[in-house]
Amino acid sequence: MIEVRNLVKKFGSFKAVNDVSFNIDSGEIFAFLGPNGAGKTTTVRMLATLLEPTSGSVRINGFVLGKDNNKIRSSIGFAMQGITLDLTASAWENLILIGVLYGLSRKDALTKAKELLNLFDLEKFASSWVKNYSGGMRKRLDLAIALIHQPPVIFLDEPTEGLDPISRRKVWNYLKELNEKGTTIFLTTHYMEEADYLADCVGIIDKGKIVAMDSPQELKRIVGGSLEDVFVHYAGRTIRDDEINPLAPDPYINV
Repeated sequence: MIEVRNLVKKFGSFKAVNDVSFNIDSGEIFAFLGPNGAGKTTTVRMLATLLEPTSGSVRINGFVLGKDNNKIRSSIGFAMQGITLDLTASAWENLILIGVLYGLSRKDALTKAKELLNLFDLEKFASSWVKNYSGGMRKRLDLAIALIHQPPVIFLDEPTEGLDPISRRKVWNYLKELNEKGTTIFLTTHYMEEADYLADCVGIIDKGKIVAMDSPQELKRIVGGSLEDVFVHYAGRTIRDDEINPLAPDPYINV
């Protein structure tokens, strides 16, 4: 479902992503882990057509990045770290607008919006302006918007950051249900228990390069510990100031 070959992203002389290659099978949950500044978000933004690669090739759902970008966008859902909602509209209006833009009928958009609002415990506040929502509520609505058109591929960048444990578990269970229906899920996370619970395959990136990739079970067997031990083993380091990209032009890019 996702094929990445020799992907590179440079900002000036700084290589945020350095010759990254991997495959993600259809119906797989893939967790992308790495320290702050490792290249996770930059990689995801390239795959989601929001950032142009310097070199390399990407194919998503059979479509070629750089050639079929509109078809890729129709095939994916994407919840970024930075929440992008219309704050002077209600949850209903945000969800229905995005659903219709993705080609759903108004009736289908309403049905799906109701399901998602119930799932994320937002139904009581569905008619309120989003500017009055707490940070956690906005995060849940942003995730719901990424799911409304039921895309075959979902990119989730820190999808449960800021959620309480109950809400986080609800999101996990919903993602499991989506995956069981065939949805391919690519997520970045700093929660090791999240990756361990959800992922069929884990990739660890450090300094722009893939340093480990396998199932959580196999990685834990190799290292002889928890997934947190695996993470520390492959990517445990202190990021120096000179490793942070000083040239990124977009404030949402967390290289």
